Amino acid sequence: MISYLYMKYGGEAGKGNNLILEQIHRGDGVVPLRMAPLVLLGTWTTHLFGGSAGREGTAVQMGGSMSEWVGSWFRLKAPDRKIILICGIGAGFGSIFGTPLSGTIFGLEVLAIGLLSYEALLPCFIASYVGHLATTAWGVTHVHYAMGDVPAVQPMVFLKVVFASILFGLMALTFIKLTHAMKAWLGKLFKHAALRSFIGGFAIIGMVYLIGSRTYIGLGIPLMQQSFEEAASPLDFLWKTLFTAVTLGAGFQGGEVTPLFVIGSTLGSTLASVLHLSVPFLAAIGFVSVFSGAANTPLACFIMGIELFGGEGAIYLFIGCVISYLCSGRSGIYSAQQLGAGKPK
Repeated sequence: MISYLYMKYGGEAGKGNNLILEQIHRGDGVVPLRMAPLVLLGTWTTHLFGGSAGREGTAVQMGGSMSEWVGSWFRLKAPDRKIILICGIGAGFGSIFGTPLSGTIFGLEVLAIGLLSYEALLPCFIASYVGHLATTAWGVTHVHYAMGDVPAVQPMVFLKVVFASILFGLMALTFIKLTHAMKAWLGKLFKHAALRSFIGGFAIIGMVYLIGSRTYIGLGIPLMQQSFEEAASPLDFLWKTLFTAVTLGAGFQGGEVTPLFVIGSTLGSTLASVLHLSVPFLAAIGFVSVFSGAANTPLACFIMGIELFGGEGAIYLFIGCVISYLCSGRSGIYSAQQLGAGKPK
């Protein structure tokens, strides 16, 4: 049903977040208003029936499509239209996670790897913060996590965090490659979008019965919460990666970010026992670091880490985000993200 609606009525909206990024870069098309209700309905349905997808993509697309509508209503010119689309991204991201500062930087940083444009900095901050206030005014609460005791900066702890951060970057690269490959393979195998989702849905059901657990479907919040309390199972992060790749590859709606949080926190939780570090400490670093590498947004993820976990572990959070970013390759979860500078191949 989701794929049929997109095929019948979605048009360009089927590109999702990439359409918004393309319009910010080129400005030669439109972001249709119907993207907002379509992605909202699609994500609700995906989560209701167990698809492993996130929610930030929905918030970003709703913010982008509605800001485009406001821009056309006020007949904004191209430069101002670009700014208001960036504001839509920042407001969507900041409000969905309760992190207005990282939402601001994400709206600027996600456009191009290694390049930041500050012309939208203040408008994006206002949009992100107002979006956050509007969300909380409706009584929406966000899940909170504790990083626990932060170890003093010592050479051995530093080296362990660096090693773990390299693995976080490689995990981000694995997620990127697998998700893109699954989309390409299923798209080639099943040309009809609705048939592709139909087969993909049965694949997810089959995987659930194969492993005998529903742990890896949906957002994965319980799994993420558990990863901060005790060492995660060594295969949790791999199963969540596979479930998410199949879900998104089959054409179901949602985002990648929350699954990446789950993958990062469970991988960090697993590594903690191997590296003899605190479980919540390394789970918190993995939480933001894997996303940093996959989205190519190290500054936004670092600020998010401080907003979520406090400033005591800022040095370690920064190390994790930057090294993961450097080790995750030059591609990312958003194919429309332009390649700027400052990242090795």
